[in-house]
Amino acid sequence: MFHITRSQLRRLGAAVAIATLPVASVACSDDSSGSAAEQGTDASPGQESAAAALAQKATVIDVRTPEEFSAGHVDGAQLIDVQGSSFDADIAKLDPATTYVVYCRSGNRSATAATRMRDAGLTVFDGGAMDAMVAAGWPTA
Repeated sequence: MFHITRSQLRRLGAAVAIATLPVASVACSDDSSGSAAEQGTDASPGQESAAAALAQKATVIDVRTPEEFSAGHVDGAQLIDVQGSSFDADIAKLDPATTYVVYCRSGNRSATAATRMRDAGLTVFDGGAMDAMVAAGWPTA
């Protein structure tokens, strides 16, 4: 399991704030009512909610390919390739009482994985791109 320090959490929060400004401006123009929490979804597409989950000792899952994982990953992360044929079977084995954070290279695959995992009844947050996590000071292996 991955543990995050307060310093890493602060740096991640700053990186997320900068990265999500364009998304936030579009989201603020939406006419829908109610917060994301009231609508039953993450507070954001990613990292702020992921950082909060990590502070509560969530399990980190890398959803990239085995080759990408071998080249470097967040220390303590599990590999479950979202594009692999066994993804659904692999997530079916996960503990529904655990909170998960998923990440990938750019954030696209992690969004897909988070949706599929939620559909399977898991509590999951989209951590987004590994580059942002590394820039925020997360240790890698």
